[in-house]
Amino acid sequence: MSAVTVDPFAPAVDAGPVRFLYRLNPLAKLAAILPATALLVFVRDIATPVAFLALAYLVLIVGARASRRLVLALTVAVPVGILVIACGFSLWADPGPLDTTPVVLQIGGWRLYAGALAVGFATALRLGAIIALALAAGFTTTGPDLARSLVQQLRVPYRVGYTALAAFRFVPRFAHELDVIRQAHRVRGAHGGRGPFAVLARWFGYIVPLLAGAIRHAERVALAMDARAFGAYPDRTERHLVPFRVRDTVFVLAFWAVSAAVFWALYPWGLG
Repeated sequence: MSAVTVDPFAPAVDAGPVRFLYRLNPLAKLAAILPATALLVFVRDIATPVAFLALAYLVLIVGARASRRLVLALTVAVPVGILVIACGFSLWADPGPLDTTPVVLQIGGWRLYAGALAVGFATALRLGAIIALALAAGFTTTGPDLARSLVQQLRVPYRVGYTALAAFRFVPRFAHELDVIRQAHRVRGAHGGRGPFAVLARWFGYIVPLLAGAIRHAERVALAMDARAFGAYPDRTERHLVPFRVRDTVFVLAFWAVSAAVFWALYPWGLG
C-alpha cells in the first residue's frame, strides 16, 4: 500500500463537509467585514455596535465549528474584555460635560456618572463588535490560505506571498525544536530551581539555541529556493488553488446589504 501524505498547509476551502465559513475565500471574509469595521469606528451610540456584535455572533455560530477556542472566545474573552474596557473608559471619562446625569457611584468626593458609564460601554461595545467581526474571519481562515489568496486574487508578488507562507511553516517547527531543547535541558539538569529568576534563566537558555536553529533553517530554505530558481520568473505555477467563486461574491454582497440595513435603521436614532 502506498502512504498517503497529508499537507497540513493545503487549502481548507473544499476540505470535506465543513461549515460554510471555512469554504469561503479568505479575501471574501475580509472584504465582507471591512465596511462595517470601518464605520463602527465613527458611531457613538450603543445600539449599532450591539447589533453588529449580535450579527458577528450569529455568523460564527452558524458558519463555524464550535471548537473550544471559539466557545471560550465568544462566552468569556469578548464579554470580559467589553466589561473591563467599559469600566476603564468610564473611570477616565471627563466628568465635566456629564455632571448633569445621575450619579451611579460615589466614593468620597469622586462620582461616577451615568453618562460616563454610557460612554464607556459605547466605546467598549464598538471595540467588542470590531473584534467579533475579526473573529468571524480569523477563526475560519488559515495563514497559508490567506497568503495564497493574496497572490492569486490580488496579484501580490509571489516572492512576497510565499515568503510569508514559508514563515508560517516555521511556527510548528519552532514549537517542536523548543520541546526538544526543553527535554535536553531536563535530561542534563540545567537551569533547575524555582522562582522568577530561575524561569528567566531557563528561557534565556532556550532562546539562544532556538535562534541558532532558526538561522540554520532559514539558510537551508534560502538555498533550496535559490536551487529551484524561486523568483527568477514573473509568474509561478500554483499547486494549491484558492479560487474566488460565486458563493464568495454572494456572501460579500449579502453581508454588505445587512450591514447597510443595520446602519440605515439605527443611524437616525444613534447618530442624528
